[in-house]
Amino acid sequence: MSHKDNSSIEEYSHFWQQGLFASFTGCKGVRINYATFSQPENLKHLIICAGRSEGYLKYQELAYDFYKQGYNIYLIDHRGQGISERLLSDKHKGYVESFDDYVDDLHIFVSDIVNNCINNRKENEKTKPYLLAHSMGGAIATLYMQRYPDSIKAAVLSSPMMAINSGVLPNFLAELLVKSVYKLNLLCSSSPWYFIGQKAYSSTEFSKNVLTHCQQRYQDFNQLYNENVELQLGGVTPRWLVEALIAKTNIFAQLAQLKTPLMVLQAGNDVVVDNQVQIEFCRALNLMNPAVCPQQQPFIIKGAYHELLFEIDEYRDQAIAQTIAWFDKH
Repeated sequence: MSHKDNSSIEEYSHFWQQGLFASFTGCKGVRINYATFSQPENLKHLIICAGRSEGYLKYQELAYDFYKQGYNIYLIDHRGQGISERLLSDKHKGYVESFDDYVDDLHIFVSDIVNNCINNRKENEKTKPYLLAHSMGGAIATLYMQRYPDSIKAAVLSSPMMAINSGVLPNFLAELLVKSVYKLNLLCSSSPWYFIGQKAYSSTEFSKNVLTHCQQRYQDFNQLYNENVELQLGGVTPRWLVEALIAKTNIFAQLAQLKTPLMVLQAGNDVVVDNQVQIEFCRALNLMNPAVCPQQQPFIIKGAYHELLFEIDEYRDQAIAQTIAWFDKH
């Protein structure tokens, strides 16, 4: 599972060339791009749900790793990022009208694309897909599983964005600030602003990044974004942050609707999302339904940064091994 070396590059690029790359119309008429990789001998199905500002092109190595483990792979680019349709004239601004739109897109993807692929196969036993979701994708996946409780066999949430890390500000003050800036934006302008401190896409040098300790993987995805400028996405708007707060409220309000067995992977040194809220999520879910979340807390990968699936092998291998073991259990 280590980062690709020269001997595997040919095999790896051959894998990527076998993919089906297409798009569908998501909710409100927005174009959503996706990729699928399948072969007849693979009997398991895995949906990969990326984080904010990511596209499926970034997930080539991970898709390949799971494909080799016997999974057919389904990747979706969320609206407003990756190569899916952008929602504003300034394509660098991170914006969404509602997190429900992300959920609606995922539902169309699962029911029209993924399930059709599964049902067209010759196996007698119809099966449900597994789901691996990262960061913002973890919030989207949770809302999706709450709304469609019988759609996914088992899920793993990697560094899920149950809440954003507000840094030195207490959560209640951060929320007040977000809502105030959003109201000011509505009063003063017809177009969404960047939130305070946010700006258009620019690459951060490796020594200052808080996403991964793996210099090679970090350089790889920086290069990918420099070569494919349509992937580039800058900071978030106040509206996106308000919708993220609403998503957090909805996730906790609807815990009883979660029926899918799920595991949370936590990056020990994460400064992007709020690790304490992940712990609260696991505890509350375990109290309500131990079968859904048997662990009372996340599986913590000590020392890791936010992007567990792009970390150094020491951390990434743990995340992948835990994910595969969880899926094998279900």
